[in-house]
Amino acid sequence: MFIKSIFLIIFFVVMIGVGLYSRKHATNVNDFVLGGRSVGPWLTAFAYGTSYFSAVVFVGYAGQFGYKYGLASTWIGIGNALIGSLLAWVILGRRTRIMSNHLTAATMPDYFGKRYKSKALRIAASAIAFIFLIPYTASVYNGLSRLFGMAFDIPYEVCVIVMAVLTCVYVILGGYMATAINDFIQGIVMLVGIVAVIAAVLSGHGGFMEAVRSLAEMESDVAVTMGQKGAFTSFFGPDPLNLLGVIILTSLGTWGLPQMIHKFYAIKDEKSIQSGTIISTLFAVIVSGGCYFLGGFGRLFDTAAIHKADGSVIYDAIIPEMLSTLPDILVGVVIVLVLSASMSTLSSLVLTSSSTLTLDFLKDNFIKKMSEKKQLLCMRLLLVFFIVCSVVLALFPPKSIAQFIAQLMGISWGALAGAFLAPFLYGLYWKGVTRAAVWASFICGIGITVSNLFLSYIASPINAGAIAMIVGLIVVPIVSLITPKMNKKEIDEIFSCLEEQVVVDKKIALPKERKNNK
Repeated sequence: MFIKSIFLIIFFVVMIGVGLYSRKHATNVNDFVLGGRSVGPWLTAFAYGTSYFSAVVFVGYAGQFGYKYGLASTWIGIGNALIGSLLAWVILGRRTRIMSNHLTAATMPDYFGKRYKSKALRIAASAIAFIFLIPYTASVYNGLSRLFGMAFDIPYEVCVIVMAVLTCVYVILGGYMATAINDFIQGIVMLVGIVAVIAAVLSGHGGFMEAVRSLAEMESDVAVTMGQKGAFTSFFGPDPLNLLGVIILTSLGTWGLPQMIHKFYAIKDEKSIQSGTIISTLFAVIVSGGCYFLGGFGRLFDTAAIHKADGSVIYDAIIPEMLSTLPDILVGVVIVLVLSASMSTLSSLVLTSSSTLTLDFLKDNFIKKMSEKKQLLCMRLLLVFFIVCSVVLALFPPKSIAQFIAQLMGISWGALAGAFLAPFLYGLYWKGVTRAAVWASFICGIGITVSNLFLSYIASPINAGAIAMIVGLIVVPIVSLITPKMNKKEIDEIFSCLEEQVVVDKKIALPKERKNNK
């Protein structure tokens, strides 16, 4: 207990210290929300990765999907690295930075309002972001608190409240720069921690090969494996189709999440984008790939502790049960690892939600004259309000919403990415997207996710979220082709920023060869 407590105290002191240090970088709205658009590659890449992977992934997703799909769940981590990180940076990074700066957009709803010349779209997007980021935040608290309960035997309620207060303090103090610096520190802890935990867990089962052999020989429910022997060590696992749904939601979903896209708004320059692409991809390979790989051995820890009285599995208890067998010093490392992942995600979520509600919902709509000072005050107050809402949902979750962390996060990701992904992506590349198409995507994304919550016509909320995203990608171009186009002059002006000529070094881009006139 002493070792674990020391780790925690050091972590909290560093976190608050960074918040105090970063106060000078949070004196105006641009600095508070975007860090002055001058954040370098390492800070941005780690901020992207740590916002991506939290206790939800480590405790909820790795536990549930590792138990369901075995070692094949590692494909989720690979998908997160290649689609959620590498392709996201390549396809979205540069254009998002250029166009958001050209439009002076500080948030995703602000981008929708200015890209599509619609105040109504901006207000609707800000409301969607605020509402559906709350269950995501609650799921992070849930996963973090379960791990704390295992390590310290502290009541769930106390864990949630302490985490909320600490997040609130350092984000209010330092804004985006405080979260970026803390994310970098927390990212290093995550990288070291996940490698150490995997090595320790496998060592406890005789090493990698022995652990795989034990997993392959386990008797399991025929209904799950369809009689396939060694299903949980096979290439695609016992249920490839549902595994694909998880990969789509957790990988492609990041392309439409406001708190993830926000990182591209703040990046400094071209070199930072190039370096950040490599760094964030490698980070995802190690952290996400490691988490799901570790979760794939979950069935080796199938004890009474992970089952209810009726025999059903408590998925969120699998990883804590796995870690409870480790030495105290490693449990301390794990606690700091998951705390790092979760606090970085929480800070990103609360900053995104408060800035969105202030700049896109209240400013110019309900409060006409809003000075810089008032905007900062409003963001800080709403930051507290958002945290209180998410804490209440974490402490008193409606039974109808979700039973496990993965489902709670699936609802949030499904609604946000289902609504935002298609109009954001197409809007960066295609001049032909119409306002009606954006509204159609919002309606489809929210409609599918929320209606399925009550009607359950799609068995898994995870698959419902994945379907919502795919539907949006189909609906937006179809509706755009049959609805009135936007003003050509306005659209050409918006895209003009992509045509501006810049001078770069030859090491970045080779010049065109001159034709020989002889």
